[in-house]
Amino acid sequence: MKLTKNLIIVLLTGWLLLFAGTVSAAEADPNVISLDRGLISGVTADQVRTFLGIPYAAPPVGPLRWQPPQPAAAWSGIRQCTTFGPSCPQPRQTDAYTYSEDCLYLNVWAPAAPSAEKLPVMVWIHGGAFNFGSTTLPEYDGKNLAAQGVVVVTLNYRLGPLGFLVHPLLAAESPQGTSGNYGLLDQIAALQWVQHNIAAFGGDPDRVTIFGQSAGSRSVSLLLLSPMTDGLFQGAIAESGGPIIGSEYLSPAFNGDPVNGAKMGQELAQRLGCDTENDVLAALRSQSAAEVIQAAACSTGLFDAGLFFAPVFDSWVLPADPREALRDIRQHKVPLIAGSTKNEGTLYLMQEPDVSLNKYRDFLQSRFGANADRAGKLFPASVDQEAAPAIDKMVTVAANARPARLVARAMEQAAAPAYLYQFTRRPDTSLARRIGAHHGVELAYVFGNMKDADGYNSADRELSRIIMSYWVNFARTGNPNGAGLPYWPVYRTTDDQNLELGDAIIVNKHLYKAEADFIDQIESKQ
Repeated sequence: MKLTKNLIIVLLTGWLLLFAGTVSAAEADPNVISLDRGLISGVTADQVRTFLGIPYAAPPVGPLRWQPPQPAAAWSGIRQCTTFGPSCPQPRQTDAYTYSEDCLYLNVWAPAAPSAEKLPVMVWIHGGAFNFGSTTLPEYDGKNLAAQGVVVVTLNYRLGPLGFLVHPLLAAESPQGTSGNYGLLDQIAALQWVQHNIAAFGGDPDRVTIFGQSAGSRSVSLLLLSPMTDGLFQGAIAESGGPIIGSEYLSPAFNGDPVNGAKMGQELAQRLGCDTENDVLAALRSQSAAEVIQAAACSTGLFDAGLFFAPVFDSWVLPADPREALRDIRQHKVPLIAGSTKNEGTLYLMQEPDVSLNKYRDFLQSRFGANADRAGKLFPASVDQEAAPAIDKMVTVAANARPARLVARAMEQAAAPAYLYQFTRRPDTSLARRIGAHHGVELAYVFGNMKDADGYNSADRELSRIIMSYWVNFARTGNPNGAGLPYWPVYRTTDDQNLELGDAIIVNKHLYKAEADFIDQIESKQ
């Protein structure tokens, strides 16, 4: 069909009027933002603008399952971003949330008031043993933190066997000859999205701090080592967890070894009945997400010995040897906050109500091998009642406090400032009354999401104010210190100082020194 000149003019005029109207709407409404893929709309409440469920990558479904994330498709019109995107598939899904393999979405909270300068950006990576979790969880609501003068981003990433499957056939189809780490590649894609889009929310792409807890902390520590993240962030906060180093004390399978990962990937293919198919990968990709998750039956308890899917040191996304990379100062030289809580192990032990002395000894043997007797002297238990507290302390030191010290010392060698902490406050919540200053207890203080009805009081809110000030100051300047705050010294190996965040805020020295030195010693001989 031929178009007349007049018809072409009419069509072009209509398109231009539509485009002008869309741009005009974006200019008139502060809740409408122009991104590289199209316009989005959010909401403003309590002086904070909120944008939820923004796609940062294409849905990793069909042929894109177990592939690096691809760019999100552009859209026309104004996309409503007022509800969270789906959570990534995981075990023990509940009716409270929506789950879908199409889960690569992020959320942004930004101050509503105009700012004369670009604001620092804080990108949150959630925890959950790389198998659980989501940005939809209420503890990760970023509005209170954003109200302190930062732009907050939270993101979903692929989990478990859908996010970290290692298989020789996946490596064979990869240009890099590797497989796994798809969840980390999602995190990197989200950080690239931040570079391209965060200025539209008033954020400064040159002042990005990544922060996370548990698996999120391990992700932060790994992103510090990744050659693919150069320039994507300028600060890092790691709450309870280092760069996989130390994770093997939680589970021997949680060791980052790609050979071990490939064995688990092949076992998953067998469980799904795909290993004998002519096209094994096509058969694996034809399985539903629920079938993959169910067959994997990932177990993340301290005494479990099943399949465990997590990041591996693949020589592409991550270096082959993280300890060597830290010794050679190959990490990104950015300011760091790292730390742990007083009772890191109690949350895991809730799944094991009866821990006997014999079970404790088996636990030490599985983690320390020939050094189990020496470990038993540092984490002593002589009767059944002492077994669980001894495991709590061992997990606290080996999987969290010692890795934090390790990374802080590596940063010191790199001439980048590091700040070490231990969180010891036990709020009067039902969970903390049972298990103390547990794994994740600091989240309510970091995000400021606490209610009197949950057991928090004025002392907790004051500690939250101080911690949010430290975190925001750090995001703004690379230094947590500021007016009216207790002084937090830079970490130095010689004085080995850390800041206790508890009923009082004080500077301590030599946190678990004998225990951490012991682990350093045995690992140096491996």
